[in-house]
Amino acid sequence: MTIKINLDAMMLKRKMKLKTLALEVGITEQNLSILKNSKAKAIRFSTLDKICQALQCQTGDILYFEENEMSEK
Repeated sequence: MTIKINLDAMMLKRKMKLKTLALEVGITEQNLSILKNSKAKAIRFSTLDKICQALQCQTGDILYFEENEMSEK
């Protein structure tokens, strides 16, 4: 099982830059970049909440589940 992050596409859709979103959410650009590039191991619900508020979207617009071959067996 794999959770995928679709933050990049959502930011593009809302025409929001990384720096702007980081300022609105209250996290560093580095940490937001780690999340955006699917390198994060975890995310706080409070951070996810702020991202969704800033991008005016639902959590499912940013995070989604994708089955991988190993979990199918």
